[in-house]
Amino acid sequence: MAVVAAVAAGVGSVVAGAVSANQAKQAAKGARNEKNRAEAELQAVKDARQDIINPYDSTKNLSDLAQDLSGQMSNPFENMGVATQAAEIQMEQADIALANTLDTLRATGASAGGATALAQAALQSKKGIAASIEQQEANNEKMRAQGEANLQQQKVAEQQRLQSVAISEGQREQAADAAGKQFEFQAAENRTNMDLDRAASKITQASANEASANQAKAAAWGGVASSIGGIAAAGMGN
Repeated sequence: MAVVAAVAAGVGSVVAGAVSANQAKQAAKGARNEKNRAEAELQAVKDARQDIINPYDSTKNLSDLAQDLSGQMSNPFENMGVATQAAEIQMEQADIALANTLDTLRATGASAGGATALAQAALQSKKGIAASIEQQEANNEKMRAQGEANLQQQKVAEQQRLQSVAISEGQREQAADAAGKQFEFQAAENRTNMDLDRAASKITQASANEASANQAKAAAWGGVASSIGGIAAAGMGN
C-alpha cells in the first residue's frame, strides 16, 4: 500500500514537473520572440537615424556687402577760385574817381596838387571797400567748401553705418539659422537616443526573462527526473 502511494505521488510529481517544464519552455519562447522584436525595433531605429549635418553649411561670405566708398570722396577746396571781381571793381572805381577829379579840376581851375590829393583820397576809399568785398567773397567760398566737406563726410559715414548694419544683420541671421539647425538636429538625436535606450532595455529584459524561463524549465525537468527516480526506487523496494 505504501509503495502504491509512493508511486502515485511520484507520478503526480512527474506530471506536475512536465507541465511546469512545458510552461517554462513556452515562457522562454515568448521571451525569445520578444527579444527578437526588440532587436528588430532597435535595428529599425538605427536605420532611421538622421544624417550628421553641418549647421553652418549655408553660411555665406558677406564681404560683398562692404563697398569701397572712396570714389564718392572729393576735395571741395580743390577748385577754389581767387576773388578777382573785387579787385576789378577796385581798378574801375579808381579810374572813374581819377577821371572825375580831373574833370573837376579842369572846370574849377584848381591846382594840380589839390587834384592829386583828392584823387588819392578817393582811391584809398575805394581800395578799402574793394578789399572788404574781396575778403567777404573769400570767406564765403571757404565756408561753402567747408560745408560741402562736412556734408560729404556725413554722407559717407551714413553709408558706412548702413553697410555695417547690413553685415551685422546678415551675420545675425546666419548665426540664428545655424543655431536653429543645430537645435533641430539635437532634438531629433535626443528622441532617437531615447528610442534606442527603450529598445535596448526591452532586449535586456527579454533576455533576462528567457534565461529565467530556461532555468525554470531545467529545474522542472530536474524535478521530473528526481520523481522518476523516486518511483523506480519505490518499485525496487517492493
